[in-house]
Amino acid sequence: DVQLQASGGGLVQAGGSLRLSCAVSGLTFGNSAIAWFRQAPGKEREGVACIVSDNDDTVYSDSVKGRFTIASDNAKSTVYLQMTDLKPEDTALYYCAADLVCMKNPVLYDYWGQGTLVTVSS
Repeated sequence: DVQLQASGGGLVQAGGSLRLSCAVSGLTFGNSAIAWFRQAPGKEREGVACIVSDNDDTVYSDSVKGRFTIASDNAKSTVYLQMTDLKPEDTALYYCAADLVCMKNPVLYDYWGQGTLVTVSS
């Protein structure tokens, strides 16, 4: 039974930082791609970042490049999203998802965690 447990959301002021965690169980972590998506109220779910666990290849959306960093701890089967210089427009429910490769379209991912809410105040 594949499970993804997202955590680490909270309320932060603009310019602040947060680190999200996605703990993965039930699949071969070293042969997976783990992605972070976010969804703001009234908007579509958008990709934020993705990492391929076996080679640490990463991809970022243009809106977070240079501010967010995705990293994988294979020993803990956990992926982190370090978010810095947060902006009010980063406010959203953040989800992690898993599959074999990084993909832009969220509907293609087989496994999802529950969301963790990030709120950035101005």
